[in-house]
Amino acid sequence: MSDNLRRYRDIRDALKQCYPGEPRGQMARHLNTLAALISGMVGSQSSQLPHIATKVPDGTKPESRIKRFTRWLKNEGIEEEVYFLPYADILLTHLALKTVVLVMDGSGVGDGCSALMIHVIYKGRALPLAWRVRGCPKGHFPQSLHIEVVQLLVDLIPEGTEVVFLGDGEFDGIALQETINEAGWLYACRTSKSTTATWEGETYALEELGWSLKSGQLIELKEASFTQDAYGPVMVLCCWAKGEVEPLYLVSNMDRAEDAIYIVEKICPVENPR
Repeated sequence: MSDNLRRYRDIRDALKQCYPGEPRGQMARHLNTLAALISGMVGSQSSQLPHIATKVPDGTKPESRIKRFTRWLKNEGIEEEVYFLPYADILLTHLALKTVVLVMDGSGVGDGCSALMIHVIYKGRALPLAWRVRGCPKGHFPQSLHIEVVQLLVDLIPEGTEVVFLGDGEFDGIALQETINEAGWLYACRTSKSTTATWEGETYALEELGWSLKSGQLIELKEASFTQDAYGPVMVLCCWAKGEVEPLYLVSNMDRAEDAIYIVEKICPVENPR
């Protein structure tokens, strides 16, 4: 048995366990296609259909497989509530035994499109859980879309799970922070050096604080108000790690600066499968 066939069968059998009964008819065909897509991505280490098609053991020509996958992806009957989120639910249920670390990012996909994605960190890799795609080149996504993607996961994560959300400066909006707080999650987001914070009656541009730092130093503003909208209280950090060329600026709802810095520097730089 070839490696491609063995991998495909293992993935299909694992997916089938999530169904209440034996899939039949159209449902079985959709399951087979989903298993083939996943198997092809794993085998090719790519999300591009021509590469995926070379690692799928179905006896047809790669061109036929590409057409099959394209039809499946464009099929309006392939709903995320049926073919994607249930698997994310099962994955999160198992990972919830420990702290769940989520990372949000945006990237260009396809022909002139961009995707906003939220991943869970597992063994040093970022596994996509939920996403939204829009038909325009990569750029800043509106904060309403950030919140929409987060809300997709709020109901999937078991109650009582410790969740930590990580993001870069695009994902530090106060409405997003408020949404994460309401979900009971912790967060640590990189933010811009031009951002302002008010602490003990004084307002600072974070860059001003960064100018006063030397390598290995940290400035920690607890119970601060973030931006001119005075969102808070939050913790705002400026730290210059040894070996880095410039300071790191963070906003977080964690209690300890060390925890926020550790999780951003040690866990956030992960290998992304795309």
